Amino acid sequence: MLHRTLLLSAFALAAGLYMLPLAADEAKPMSPPRTAAPAGVELYFISPKDGETVSSEVTVRFGLRGMGVSPAGNMAKGTGHHHLLIDVEDLPALDKPIPADEHHVHFGGGQTETTIKLAPGKHTLQLDLADALHMQFDPPIVSEKITVTVK
Repeated sequence: MLHRTLLLSAFALAAGLYMLPLAADEAKPMSPPRTAAPAGVELYFISPKDGETVSSEVTVRFGLRGMGVSPAGNMAKGTGHHHLLIDVEDLPALDKPIPADEHHVHFGGGQTETTIKLAPGKHTLQLDLADALHMQFDPPIVSEKITVTVK
């Protein structure tokens, strides 16, 4: 009887350990699917230009060819909304929505320009187009990174 109880306990423990990885996978939050990027899309800065010297308040104008701009949450095919990356070394994680902070500025209203304040010195700017759920397209639709110098 003791042998049977120990054997059943061992099987129960083994089954629990076997199921643990499956339970851990189920506990992981699922990422929203990424939207396929249309071919030939170009995201760019109208202004400022790379290497330009600017005042601390700089107007940034976004350019986009091959897609339309729409507010965040709008699921219209072939559209997205802008994010401005300020002094960001690497693109945000591809499996999560683009963060919203002082280095990742969202334009969820469908805006195509903004005025930002930058401290004196050199700064990098890059545009990142996102889908309705703030996810980067697959592959990401980004501009070239530009550098501006603030007087």
